[in-house]
Amino acid sequence: MDITFNHVSFTYQPGTPFAGTGLRDVNTTIHGGEYTAIVGHTGSGKSTLLQHLNALLKPTAGTVTIGDRVITPTTNNKHLRALRQQVGMVFQFPESQLFESTVQRDIAFGPENFGMAPDEAAALAAETARLVGLPDDLLTRSPFDLSGGQMRRVAIAGVLAMRPSVLVLDEPTAGLDPAGRRDLMALFARLHTEEGLTIVLVTHQMDDVANFAEHVLVMDGGALVREGTPREVFADAAWLRDHSLAQPTTTRMAGALAARGFHFDQPPLTLDELADALAPQLGGHTHE
Repeated sequence: MDITFNHVSFTYQPGTPFAGTGLRDVNTTIHGGEYTAIVGHTGSGKSTLLQHLNALLKPTAGTVTIGDRVITPTTNNKHLRALRQQVGMVFQFPESQLFESTVQRDIAFGPENFGMAPDEAAALAAETARLVGLPDDLLTRSPFDLSGGQMRRVAIAGVLAMRPSVLVLDEPTAGLDPAGRRDLMALFARLHTEEGLTIVLVTHQMDDVANFAEHVLVMDGGALVREGTPREVFADAAWLRDHSLAQPTTTRMAGALAARGFHFDQPPLTLDELADALAPQLGGHTHE
């Protein structure tokens, strides 16, 4: 399922003294099956763009086409329920939205709310919990007795239990330690490759963009200022600095090595690429 923005602009509190621009004439397509990252400094329009992906916000001007649904400024909210089931949203610190007495009940809440029988929803909750790496013995425990990383997995499982085709993640690893962050990013990569989910990731972590994304959108001042593959977007360090962004750690490291005489045909984005480029120059073997 593709999501296409056609000349989309959005104004907060239009017609009032508090009016503010959220998006300015955005044109892009997020293709079904892709892993897309949205980057930009704080206040660049990332979260506003995100909320148009399932019509939590509707454009002030232009159209957003989500699958076969065209969202316009006058679209009626009453007919958007099924659409919001297709596009699952995981906001920052989603564990703050947990509220049920057990893990299983929290995961099953959404499907039951959409009319699924309780026993069927319970079975689906158990299946989804396993999908996100939660063992069966946690299902009967209170989500509030779990670790922060486990609580976040419960919240993500609650979104996945709705069987969306698109998973939208707003800074999903915020506040986690490095090991927790790696585990969660590996989970999203697995959902993308093994379950076929379209992933849309908003992040400040350029290393995650380099390691996982296929398509990158760069926002600044409510406008889409650059779009392309990670290699295309990260090629120009000066341009990135001008937009308050950085290159991935590996790319910056390669730049420092180039200044000391090492040669790179193209700037490496990942550690594997860096190792492959350095091995012949150091007399070693390339990464397998």
